[in-house]
Amino acid sequence: MKITKALPLAALASLSLVLAGCGGSAPASSAGGIEVPDIPAATEVGESEGEVNIIAWAGFVEDGSTNPDADWVTEFEKETQCKVNRKVGATSDEMVQLMRTGEYDLVSASGDASLRLIAGGDVAPINTDLIPNFGHIVDGLKGQIYDTLNGKSYGVPIGRGANVLMYNTEAVPEAPDSWAATWDPSSEYAGKIMAYDSPIFIADAAVYLMATQPDLGITNPYALDQDQLAAAVELLKSQNKIAGEYWNDALKAVSSISSGTASLGTGWQVIVNIAQADGGKVESVLPKEGATGWSDTWMLSSKSKNPNCAYQWMDWASSAEVNAKISQNFGMAPANALACEGSKENEEHCATYHATDEDYYKQVWMWTTPVEQCVDGRTDVTCTNYQEWTKAWTEVKG
Repeated sequence: MKITKALPLAALASLSLVLAGCGGSAPASSAGGIEVPDIPAATEVGESEGEVNIIAWAGFVEDGSTNPDADWVTEFEKETQCKVNRKVGATSDEMVQLMRTGEYDLVSASGDASLRLIAGGDVAPINTDLIPNFGHIVDGLKGQIYDTLNGKSYGVPIGRGANVLMYNTEAVPEAPDSWAATWDPSSEYAGKIMAYDSPIFIADAAVYLMATQPDLGITNPYALDQDQLAAAVELLKSQNKIAGEYWNDALKAVSSISSGTASLGTGWQVIVNIAQADGGKVESVLPKEGATGWSDTWMLSSKSKNPNCAYQWMDWASSAEVNAKISQNFGMAPANALACEGSKENEEHCATYHATDEDYYKQVWMWTTPVEQCVDGRTDVTCTNYQEWTKAWTEVKG
């Protein structure tokens, strides 16, 4: 599972990006100055090929076999004659590698994977006119730099969520309003702090530095030059000394925060919800410094053998009814605004995840793959890319 985005990034969609080190064939120059492979979008949806192969996070593509109450695959297969073959992805890195095999038609990509897939020529632009339900996607999820380049959409939004500060109320009786307790070397919660285990977590350190060390000049946590990355790494190494655990398994995080093994740390709202449902004394806040977050999108393989079934799936999964089921099953804000209507359950779910609250998400920097061309608009420096972040994360954890 993975998994954010920042609304200010939309204004940078015309920025020329050099997505170095992402692999794939030599890029072709495109109209907006962004160098990405020139791959055409579909012009129509033809007859079903009979199947569609999807890599997705657990909970996104369900046929009732895991939970009889979660099934939106069976009806799709009946209506379209497209058999759904699903592989559950464990990490964004794994999903990227699997998509590069050419064996899969679709992926539910998070922002820490999407630009890598676009730059590598692994995914094709989406003709949103062929997806009627795209019109109901909330405005805050359209046109974002992690899945839209040169005016071309490479993804159909599924949902979004913030990486919140969750805490055990028995260990932390007063609700915190800052990330400080998770970064301060003298934190009273040393040894019981949770952190997310991924190179993209470097952006969380950058968000905190934006608020506490403005002299560093960080204006976007995914646009770090060498000095800014070094400052973030220094902060992360300091946190490493007081962190009790790093997690990338949501259920493990539920257990830790519920039992009090961890007092507080970075988490997802769904982790808090599951913990509470199990009787755990757990709450969450969006701290004053802001936070990172994640947005997932359906992306179509440029080598898809079943593009017609893939397009039918993207529209099906984007309908208000199915998008509501996916978002509630996984634990995120739905992308389709109409998924917040029709029932009390839908309304309550959307309220919990701030689904249509753009003021809330303006405080959330959605995961975006770090690239050498600074996405904050700077042209006088070279920013660090994902490979450098990966190396830095190894040093942090080392």
